[in-house]
Amino acid sequence: MAIERWWPRWGLTRGPLGELEREMEDWVGRFAGGWPWSRLAGELRGGAPAVDLADRKDEVVLRADLPGLEQKDIEVTVEGGMLTIRGERKEEKEEKRENYYHAERWAGSFARSVMLPPGVDADKVKATFKNGVLEVHIPKTKEAKGKKVEVKGE
Repeated sequence: MAIERWWPRWGLTRGPLGELEREMEDWVGRFAGGWPWSRLAGELRGGAPAVDLADRKDEVVLRADLPGLEQKDIEVTVEGGMLTIRGERKEEKEEKRENYYHAERWAGSFARSVMLPPGVDADKVKATFKNGVLEVHIPKTKEAKGKKVEVKGE
C-alpha cells in the first residue's frame, strides 16, 4: 500500500503534469516562503491542519497538530472512503494598561479530508486527542496485511 503526499492546492495529483506542478510549487515555496503573503495563504485555506500519515504493518496512523483546541472542538468522520477532520478555532485577546487598551477576537472553522487507502477497515477507526495532537488509528484488513512467504533453496 502506498501513501502519497497531499498537496494543499491540488490534493493527490499523479502523472507528469502533477509532478511538474509539485516541483514548481516547491520552487516557489522555497523562494517566497518567508514573505508575509505566504503565511496568509494558510489562513485563506481555512487554517486546515497539516497531517502526517504513517503506514505501519497492521494499521495506518494519521496525526494532526491542533494546538489551542480542545477535544470538544474536533470532529472526525469516515464516510465513502474519506476520513474528514473538522474543527473550530476561537481566540480572544485583551490587554489593558494605563493609557492603552487592545482587544482582538478571531474565529474560524476548518475541514481536512483524506482519502483512505484500499484495504483498511473503516468501521474500526479510533481517534484520540492529547496535548493538542489528534491521532487516528485506521486498522488494515487481513488481506491488506499480507503474509510472509517462505523461500526454499534448491
